Amino acid sequence: MKKALFMIMIAGLVVIAGCAPGVTAIPTQTAADVPTVEAALVELATQTPVSETATPEAASVVEGASAAVEPETLTILTHDSFSASEGVIANFEKENNVKLSFIKGGDAGATVNRAILSKEAPMADVIYGVDNTFLSRAEKGDILEAYMSPNLKDIPDELKLAKDNLLTPVDYGDVCINYDKAYFAEKALPLPQSLLDLTRPEYKGLLVVESPATSSPGLAFMLATIKEFGVENFVDYWKSLKRNDVLVVNDWEAAYYTHFSGSSGKGPRPMTVSYGTSPAVEVVYADPKPEDAPTASLVGPNMCFRQVEFAGILKGTAKRALAEKFIDFMTGLEFQNDIPLQMFVFPANKNAVLPDEFVKYNQIPEEPAMLNPEEIAENRETWIETWEEAVLK
Repeated sequence: MKKALFMIMIAGLVVIAGCAPGVTAIPTQTAADVPTVEAALVELATQTPVSETATPEAASVVEGASAAVEPETLTILTHDSFSASEGVIANFEKENNVKLSFIKGGDAGATVNRAILSKEAPMADVIYGVDNTFLSRAEKGDILEAYMSPNLKDIPDELKLAKDNLLTPVDYGDVCINYDKAYFAEKALPLPQSLLDLTRPEYKGLLVVESPATSSPGLAFMLATIKEFGVENFVDYWKSLKRNDVLVVNDWEAAYYTHFSGSSGKGPRPMTVSYGTSPAVEVVYADPKPEDAPTASLVGPNMCFRQVEFAGILKGTAKRALAEKFIDFMTGLEFQNDIPLQMFVFPANKNAVLPDEFVKYNQIPEEPAMLNPEEIAENRETWIETWEEAVLK
């Protein structure tokens, strides 16, 4: 997803923060830039009433001045990976006489924390980028207003994880193990078919992963192992990975660009935890473009963790009607069709059309790992501490 995301990889892509070619120059603010007062009321161009005796020409001038109302500003708090095409954003602004202002709040966890800490004086009207690993924290933070978008009918039920329509699914993606196709072909090495296979001696020293304590994809991969082996046994699995010389690094960039052999860094390890859409990214932003993606994903049962991203209306907004329209816009086809090549995740709307690169180069797991968001919220820190004790010490 999380997706969380891919713009850090695009710049040169997680979480996902540079600007890819053709993406919008969306105006953004940091939290410190956000005004704390309500927007000033718009003055009409004239205060002169239209009298019954006014000439048609005069009446027309007054009507035109009255219609020239300055657009309202709708503020969106997002994670750092948000991106949309300039024309798509401009269409929404024009159709609704609104100016969109985006505040980048960090990763999904940091964005949720910002919203909670500022709930007495909300910094935005809408929040986007809450994923299923922080869903319960957002729900329990008393920061959201329920809204049932008419577009929910076009979103699969398995993505509707939020309670009471407090959050609306916008997109999803999978954190998977990416592998270097050339390495496995040259070595005539069969691909691992399960997480357990990764502990076998033929894969010793071939895998690099990110720490769940410092990395969103690292956390997602740890959750996949919990789904596969259970809370009671996932630590034993990680000890087996450690004995098989797994390399743990702090962040996705180090894993993908320094240690992974399938990326531009040409590192020594042919497997890394990344995203299910990484193969498409390798093609889209390559110059010259290869005939095929140099990487692919391992998508056996529970080998990938599915991240779902949501948008919601922040409690206390004075622009409720506009906020509802923006939720509908994000789940409508214009925005949904724009998502894949902007944020490299999959659109939630089942009627959205995927670009050819997503169809040709990405592998979609049939049985992705997912855990109850409440279970994640209640146990995340304990699980991370347990993992650190077993793996890093």
